[in-house]
Amino acid sequence: MKVGVIGSGDWGRNHLRIYSELDCELVGLADINPERKKLAEQYQIAFFTDYREMLKKVDAVSVVVPTDLHYQVVKDCLNAGVHVLVEKPITNDAASAKELIDLAKKKKLVLAVGYLFRFNAAVKKVKEELKGLGEIQYITGRYIHSNKPPRKDSGVIFNFGVHLVDILNFILTDRPKKVYCQSTHSLSKEREDAALILLDYGRYFAALEMSWLHPLKKRDFWIVGSRAKIYADLFEQIVIKYPIDVGLSKTTIEPEINLEVNKNEPLQAELSAFLKAVKKGGNGIFEGSEELFTTRICELAWKSSKEHKEMLV
Repeated sequence: MKVGVIGSGDWGRNHLRIYSELDCELVGLADINPERKKLAEQYQIAFFTDYREMLKKVDAVSVVVPTDLHYQVVKDCLNAGVHVLVEKPITNDAASAKELIDLAKKKKLVLAVGYLFRFNAAVKKVKEELKGLGEIQYITGRYIHSNKPPRKDSGVIFNFGVHLVDILNFILTDRPKKVYCQSTHSLSKEREDAALILLDYGRYFAALEMSWLHPLKKRDFWIVGSRAKIYADLFEQIVIKYPIDVGLSKTTIEPEINLEVNKNEPLQAELSAFLKAVKKGGNGIFEGSEELFTTRICELAWKSSKEHKEMLV
């Protein structure tokens, strides 16, 4: 299978590295910056300043360009008959996301979105443990960053929050009924720099914090249940469970348990799954409805922060 990468920023470089190690033929890199030809030469692959020229030579591509370019680039790839993995979010609005998903289905092509944490071993372990937690009481999650300049294509809701929302969509069977969000624009009037999203699931809630103003760099979350509580550090891929002993006279929290996690490189797992899906000729674990729902929730969160009111899903 011949693959290419469109975009060679920091994350595009990771895609190049992983593809060079997988069972596929990495044939090209496309980037509007002609200086990136040196990077293509390192991998001994062709270089294109116009990605549309590369589409004639590949079966599948990773699209790793700014979010505001996703729609047109992905559409061109699909119309050229090329399978696509596009970095998150698929687009900044649900309507254009649906258009791309429908186009991929019409052409019988794989359209995967790079929700990396679905392939994180710690997230998978939490999903396995979920039934043992009892009734969920509440959830908190953080995607905060330090020493990172604000992006110009979109704010923290679609850059950071989209990961937290997708993690919950992946591990939970419930879906939120209402969305409320507050944000701050400390560095830019065009893009939010920090936000707090509250998702109302009816019986419980999830509070999600995202920021590139925070002094810490964290990717973690808690799920507090009636029979156990669980904490996941997604950077270190550590999962800690806190069982609860409900006795006749009192309730006590038992000693914590560090659960065994088979640590992995999530991007390698994600790109491997993408290539397998392409070879099988179907989406497999990449379901368009999931990507669309995640985009919809983030879109509602963004609108909620602008209009200062709760949004129905």
